[in-house]
Amino acid sequence: MDSQEYYRQGNECRRRGDFGDAINCYIKAIELDPDSPAVEAKLMLEDILNFYNKDAYNP
Repeated sequence: MDSQEYYRQGNECRRRGDFGDAINCYIKAIELDPDSPAVEAKLMLEDILNFYNKDAYNP
């Protein structure tokens, strides 16, 4: 798959509420294309998770 396909797959995972898989897809997209829109999508999703689920990152 190319970076656009990983980005689209990440968006689908995010819409389903599967945030872990969404971030993983965004990371793969970024590895293939550092200028991918997945960079911004990943940052936004991390901000959302940090706001709503602070304990997930600070056990």
